[in-house]
Amino acid sequence: MRTFVFFFSMIFISYTALAQERTLDGYISAGIQNSPLLKEYQNKQMSNLVDSLRIIAGYKPQVNGVSTNSYAPSYKGWGYDYAITNGANFSELIAVSQKLVSKENINNQQEAIRLLNESLSISGKISEQDLKKSITAQYITTYGDWQQYQFNKQMLDLLQKEESILKKLAEGGIYRQTDYLSFLVTIQQQGLLISQIKIQFQNDFSTLNYLCGVKDTAASTLAAPAIELSILPEAESTVFYKKFQVDSLTLLNSHAQIEYSYKPKVSLYADGGYVSSFAEQPYKNFGFSGGVNIVVPIYDGKQKKMQHDKIAIDEQTRKGYRDFFKTQYEQQLAQLFQQLQSTQQLINQATPQVKYTETLIEANRKLLETGDVRMADYILAIGNYLAAKNIITQNTTNKLQIINQVNYWNRK
Repeated sequence: MRTFVFFFSMIFISYTALAQERTLDGYISAGIQNSPLLKEYQNKQMSNLVDSLRIIAGYKPQVNGVSTNSYAPSYKGWGYDYAITNGANFSELIAVSQKLVSKENINNQQEAIRLLNESLSISGKISEQDLKKSITAQYITTYGDWQQYQFNKQMLDLLQKEESILKKLAEGGIYRQTDYLSFLVTIQQQGLLISQIKIQFQNDFSTLNYLCGVKDTAASTLAAPAIELSILPEAESTVFYKKFQVDSLTLLNSHAQIEYSYKPKVSLYADGGYVSSFAEQPYKNFGFSGGVNIVVPIYDGKQKKMQHDKIAIDEQTRKGYRDFFKTQYEQQLAQLFQQLQSTQQLINQATPQVKYTETLIEANRKLLETGDVRMADYILAIGNYLAAKNIITQNTTNKLQIINQVNYWNRK
């Protein structure tokens, strides 16, 4: 008994799992989680934080062990000049160096890395938005296939039921055999249409799984995409515009870094250990030394101005892209809202036609049983109904696609 209950429970669980609907949010979550590009942005930010720590470490005292050992033999006047080589040189030192740099310079370098990470964060958000848009578009397409399949399948089931009625009426002489064959052709065409839609659904479903990095290849039902038209912010408040703001700050940071690079550079050094040529009393050659290195830029052929000019050119390029984005943002949204309005109007026009053709088909269905309807009129009514219904389904899908394109710009 327990074995039977367990077996039945497993069948029920498996059936429930297969019958579960896939959702748009589930696919978006899977796509974001599996995206190697988004992971790359995160890893780059972590890598830049390591670079930030390296900058700080680079301005701390640097300690190195230095060993220099040479021997220059001479024989009967042959060999390197002894006054230069001392015959031999043996050096074992611990060297310490310390760069002296202003806190403002270090902060500017740290700010450069912070801006780089902020730029990566913005690029990651834009890439995530692109991914969401692509997944949503593919989900809507696949869901539209599923809706068309369901509707046309229901229509085929209905026609197949009426086919048995019409067959009896044709055998009884109420309808001609050609009328029955015409109706049978209509059913076959509907069956071919369903097969075509099913193949398209399976292909689009596989593309959706591929886009999200989902390994499952079995087709499943899809829940209606919960998409609503968002209230869009001003262009300056979107993440797309923030990229230009960060680029501006990055260029200003580069200007400042050029100025810091032309300031005098001071470093301290000290070493201690053993240095000897073994010429005289080598056991006394332990000691230490220290000093200061100072580098003052005087003239470099006006390279400093050239670097500033190059950044100024980059700033003009940035402004050009920024202004073009603002114009494109407004124009594209205006176009999308116009398309959305036109699509909704077409849906509103087709909706009454569906109701009228449904009423006409129902009336013809009742007359069919008594043989009081022309088969050509009945088939025409069915065709008009299918055409109107498909128009609504397709344009409802188009409406969702347009809303998806509008919502793409709603990211702060």
